[in-house]
Amino acid sequence: MRRILALLAALCALIAMPALARVEKITVHSPSVAGNLEGNSPDRTVYVILPPSYDTAKQRRFPVVYFLHGFNSTADTYMGRIAFDDDLKAMGKGPQEMIVVVPDSMTKWGGSMYSSSPTIGDFEGFIVRDLIGWIDGHYRSVPRREARGLVGHSMGGYGTLRLGMKYPQLFGALYAMNPCCQIPRPASLIDPKFDTMSVEQALALDWMSRGNFAVAAAWSPNPGKAPFFADLGTKDGKADNFVLAQWAANSPAAMAAQYVPALKSMAGIAIDTGDTDFVRPDDELIHAHLTKLGVPHDWEMYVGDHGNRIKERFGSKVLPFFAKHLKGPK
Repeated sequence: MRRILALLAALCALIAMPALARVEKITVHSPSVAGNLEGNSPDRTVYVILPPSYDTAKQRRFPVVYFLHGFNSTADTYMGRIAFDDDLKAMGKGPQEMIVVVPDSMTKWGGSMYSSSPTIGDFEGFIVRDLIGWIDGHYRSVPRREARGLVGHSMGGYGTLRLGMKYPQLFGALYAMNPCCQIPRPASLIDPKFDTMSVEQALALDWMSRGNFAVAAAWSPNPGKAPFFADLGTKDGKADNFVLAQWAANSPAAMAAQYVPALKSMAGIAIDTGDTDFVRPDDELIHAHLTKLGVPHDWEMYVGDHGNRIKERFGSKVLPFFAKHLKGPK
């Protein structure tokens, strides 16, 4: 009898336990990335964080928030920086529940810029076709823009604004955390020495210097120019104005005027930055430019730097933003 009572007590305790958010680590093959000149793998690591009700409400479908990681980092890095599962669990059960998807877009030089080129591969296509198609085909998502959000930090914040502008039919709300690269990349960051380096020498550079190779591979590809398969910003020892123009054309501040209807179609847009963040000038620029263009958006400058508050803010700011602006199943 005592054993039976003990088993019943254990069963009751198990039933009373709150449902937990669950993390799945999967690999998504990206035909869009395949065949690139850098040799970046088309098989991409993706984390899927499922909300507390996912395993119990078997007929229910959920909105999806895609999180884009920063430069010189991976999906693994951000899984260690942000407690996605704990944040979903803290929201509890209810209409605000959502799936969070964290894809990996690391490349040879530190990041894809969520762009498309023959050199890096089509990482735009990876996110907007391959990944979304995979998630909608394998999980109980709500496959509509009104139920799909995009958020990212740093380079991921850049990717959020870039992809949100270009693919408004796919995303209904955008949150850019400390987005980088809003200001057109200046000539002061280029250096003729980059053109004379070997691949091994370039890979040994600090991460900020390697960023020059990353943006060149993404925004000024040159398939006939081995070993980098890109125009690196100088020609005959001087700044190459055409390359600089290509880089500037990929700045969200420069792009925004072309995509005002797309931006205004969003249920919500948010941009934040730290008051001591090194990308603060970028973020103040895009905020001012969207304001000038009449694009409604939330703007916050908080006390912090480029990364010391993102763990806290994902749970306290980002998830409530999407809970407010994304719609569940009809």
